[in-house]
Amino acid sequence: MLDPFSVRVALGVVTVTLLALFCTSFHRTRSPYAGWWSLALLEFMAGNTAFLLNGTSHQQWANPAGNVLVVAGAFSVWAGARSLRDLKTARWQLAAGPAVTAVASVLEGPATNVWSGGFVYLAMMTAGIALAARDLWLIKASHSQVHKALSLAAGLLATYYLGRWTVYALEGPASETFRTYFGPGPSGLVSLVLLVTVSFSMTALTSDQLIKGLKERAARDHLTGLLNRGTFLELATTELNRLYSTGSGAAVVLADLDHFKAVNDEYGHGAGDEALKAFAAACAASVRSTDLIGRYGGEEFILFLPGATQERAESIAVEISRRTADMRTPEGIPFPTISYGVTSSISSGADLNFMIEVADAALYSAKAQGRNRIVGADRLEAATIADEARS
Repeated sequence: MLDPFSVRVALGVVTVTLLALFCTSFHRTRSPYAGWWSLALLEFMAGNTAFLLNGTSHQQWANPAGNVLVVAGAFSVWAGARSLRDLKTARWQLAAGPAVTAVASVLEGPATNVWSGGFVYLAMMTAGIALAARDLWLIKASHSQVHKALSLAAGLLATYYLGRWTVYALEGPASETFRTYFGPGPSGLVSLVLLVTVSFSMTALTSDQLIKGLKERAARDHLTGLLNRGTFLELATTELNRLYSTGSGAAVVLADLDHFKAVNDEYGHGAGDEALKAFAAACAASVRSTDLIGRYGGEEFILFLPGATQERAESIAVEISRRTADMRTPEGIPFPTISYGVTSSISSGADLNFMIEVADAALYSAKAQGRNRIVGADRLEAATIADEARS
């Protein structure tokens, strides 16, 4: 039989060491995953420290506290896994498991029962670690496949806790099977081995997240969060070629904020920045997740709408203007109106540069007609409108 106290002390020493390393990593990289993993290690360490007080006069509060903290650690690991998929975890999702564990632990006589709340505690540990395993498996990593190994490790630990929970429910914590294979000593040893093994892979995932964040910032306009011009053109060209290979087309919308310079001159560049951000938000709210939006330059924006018809693209432009007009503006500062040039292609139609040229010519026409309007040009009208814009 393993000595639970010695195993927990060893687990605590290893956890403190890993916590120091990952706190340093988080301070240097600000990776959300490193932050969540550091929080999980802190919760595991505090929880196992509380368990060391079992059998003392402090057991009444220490045992429930240990259960709650360790369960919170499992759900923090899950939140970290979700951060690698760019998913947020709501506070109630993090708090639900520990809260239920706290209630069960307090209601089952923690002063005399070292396994108070054990049924719920083991169930919540199984759920938290299983959720982490699932999200780790679903990560779309660009540099390594280490997340698959971590997912398998988390899956094995979840399976072990499921076994603990099953034997606990069927035979109780005093049974020979539970004490031999699933008691505090064996479970602490399993956690110790997996903790060390998994932590070696954490730096790879933290680096992946950091590199991904740097690439994301390099590809986007710092003010609006939209794609920058170069990234937009690259992605739109690739997507248009794919659409043509499947016999589909797309639409391009060029948008320009009317009299934008006047807003900057009269109200200051801060007001101009707010107008740009408001328009970007209206665009993002009006299109599908598969559509591309970019800041083309200054106050000019561009949208690429895969599979959209001319009519659909023009209706999206109307929706963007409506959303922008409905937004709350800084006191006394009106947002400018918007002019649009819209064009669409059919299968095996024009390349992206030609579509942008036509949309630009349509935008020029919209401005010439008094601004605050949408001018569309399909492929048959392209040559005429382009020539008119150049003349």
